[in-house]
Amino acid sequence: MDTLDPMTSHHTTQSMKPATAAKKLGVYLEATPAEFREGVVTRAELNTLQADPPQWLRDLRRDGPHPRPVVAQKLGVSIAGLARGGLTEALTTEQIEALKQEQPEWLVKERATQAEVRKEVARLRERDAERAAKDA
Repeated sequence: MDTLDPMTSHHTTQSMKPATAAKKLGVYLEATPAEFREGVVTRAELNTLQADPPQWLRDLRRDGPHPRPVVAQKLGVSIAGLARGGLTEALTTEQIEALKQEQPEWLVKERATQAEVRKEVARLRERDAERAAKDA
């Protein structure tokens, strides 16, 4: 999105650091090409990358290495759960699949914890909706 600079009446292009763009794209920054890591990403470039991802981005999204939020999501645990399980680094899709097959004790425990958290969030949402309906 362009913004109008009131002092010069010129449009300025909104840009972001590569780390921010990588986070928005759901990829591990250190695995991106050097030209991506060393540059600045404009909002228009980010939109283009999201709409029509180049091969390197498709490969990273498919094979990894994946950043911790993506690893946590793929394993069905929280980021804190990853840390409790001793995982602090990016993992490839192959490594994630191996963990799913192995079902280490920490993963089983963290998945159960995450399921309880989701259940409690749903219960609170339902309670709040009932309260809102009563007040309406």
